[in-house]
Amino acid sequence: MSAAYLVITAITILANAWATGADLVPAGFVVATMTEVRVPRSWLPPLAVLKAAGAAGLLAGLLGLWPLGVAAGTGLVLFFLGALAVHVRNRVFHNIAFPGTFFALAIASAVLAVAAH
Repeated sequence: MSAAYLVITAITILANAWATGADLVPAGFVVATMTEVRVPRSWLPPLAVLKAAGAAGLLAGLLGLWPLGVAAGTGLVLFFLGALAVHVRNRVFHNIAFPGTFFALAIASAVLAVAAH
């Protein structure tokens, strides 16, 4: 296991765990962003579950369940690609760096998981 894989994936896990918590609270910035990009507030719990599952799957990958880590990384890539698409569709660019950063972390984690094995 490379140091880059371990560090980047740990950061991705922590970021998604934090985002899950922000969704479940729900934090004011999360509600404001969802309103702005026209995503119903009722979607918050399922979206939080997907982020939590992604973080858990990445952790499982670090602990030796490599295929689960790759699948989780790929799922997070698709999740945040969808988030970016929603931002672009609704022309909300002032905070697009947040889903963009999560997207980049997910890509890096998925690629490094594949490269590690």
